[in-house]
Amino acid sequence: MSLNGKAYIVGAWEHPTRQADDLSVVRLHADVARGALEDAGLSKSDIDGYFCAGDAPGLGTTTVAEYLGLKLRHVDSTECGGSAPILHVAHAAEAIAAGRCNVALITLAGRPRAASAALAKAGKPPQLALKAPDPDAPELAFELPYGPATQNLYAMVARRHMHEFGTTSEQLAWIKVAASHHAQHNPHALLRKVVTVEEVLASPLVADPLHRLDCCVMTDGGGALIVARPEIARDIAAQQKRPLVKVRGTGEAPKHSMAGRVDLSYSAAAWSGPMAFAEAGVTPADIKYASLYDSFTITVLMQLEDLGFCRKGEGGRFVQDGGLISGVGRLPFNTDGGGLCSNHPANRGGVTKVIEAVRQLRGEAHPAVQVPNCDLALASGIGGALASRHTAATLILERV
Repeated sequence: MSLNGKAYIVGAWEHPTRQADDLSVVRLHADVARGALEDAGLSKSDIDGYFCAGDAPGLGTTTVAEYLGLKLRHVDSTECGGSAPILHVAHAAEAIAAGRCNVALITLAGRPRAASAALAKAGKPPQLALKAPDPDAPELAFELPYGPATQNLYAMVARRHMHEFGTTSEQLAWIKVAASHHAQHNPHALLRKVVTVEEVLASPLVADPLHRLDCCVMTDGGGALIVARPEIARDIAAQQKRPLVKVRGTGEAPKHSMAGRVDLSYSAAAWSGPMAFAEAGVTPADIKYASLYDSFTITVLMQLEDLGFCRKGEGGRFVQDGGLISGVGRLPFNTDGGGLCSNHPANRGGVTKVIEAVRQLRGEAHPAVQVPNCDLALASGIGGALASRHTAATLILERV
C-alpha cells in the first residue's frame, strides 16, 4: 500500500529550551505536545493515536498518555534511536490509512544536558548520565572488550571514507560551517557563532579524524508532530490559511553487521531512500531542501551519497565551498542549525529534522535561510551507530 497522500503533518513544534534544569522529562513531552496542538489548532480530545520511543519515561505510551489525559485507540512505541520520530510519521500515516486513528501525536523529549550538569555538580562522572549497555545484548561479549563508543564508531566510518575516496577533514568541516551559517539566524540555537573551516580543524580531536566541532551538541528539550487524515488536514488548512504538508514518500531500513560482512562505505539510507523516492514518484534532483541527521559531520556526508544527491565517494566535493549553505549551495540543509549547532534533544535528532522541513514547506523558516519556492523537502534520520547497527528513516514531504 502506498502512503503517498494518505496523511498530512498539521502540527509541528520545537521546545525552545536547551537546558531544562527545572523540568521533568514527562513535562517536556507535555510541553511539546501542547505546542504542536496549538500549532495545529486542535485540542487533546482530537488525538486518538500516540507515538513515542525510548526517550519517553515509565511505560512510554501509557505513561505519557496518562500524564496528558489522552483517550487513545492506537499507540506505537517503535524504538530505533534518533530516527524513530521520522519513522513514526510513516507509521502514523499507515495507521491513519488503515483506519486505526484519525489524528496522531508524536513526541520526543529528554534532558541529558541537565542530568549531566547535575551529576557533575554532585561530583560524579558525567558519563554516568549515559545509558548503560544492555547486559542481554547479544553483541556485547564480542564488542565491549574493544571499547566501542559512539564517537569512535563514527570516526571509523569517517576514516574508512577518507581511505576509500580521498575525503578530507577540510571537506567534513564545511558541513559544520554550513550549519553555523544557518544557526546564526536561530535565536534558540545553542551555538550561534559562525565558524570557519580552520576553526573546525583547530578544535580538539575527539576520535581521529573527528574534531569537537564535527560532533553534535548535547541539549535538553524536544519536539512534537501531529499527523492527520487528509480531510481533517484540509479543514485545518482552510481555517489557518496556510499550506498543507503532505506525506508523499516514506522508507525505513535497518543495517547491521550482517554476520561479519561489514562494509562501512554506506548506511541504511541507501535502502530507505530509494523506497521513499519510489513511493513519492520523484528523484533527488527534485528536492529543494534536505533535513539530514547530523550527529556528526560524517553522518551528513554518508546520507548525501546514499540518498542519491551525489555519487558514492563524491560527498566531500559536494559539500565543500558552501555546497549546503542556503542561498549559496546546490542543496540547502538543516537551516535551523541542526544538531551540529542548534538542538539534538535527548541525544536524538529526528524530530527536529521533520519540524524544520515543515517550516521550510510552509515558508516559515527564517527569511535569511528560507528556500524560495520550497515545495519538496526531505527528512532523513540515522538511529544507532553507522559502524555497527542502525536504522535509517526517510520522509519526502510536499507543500500543496
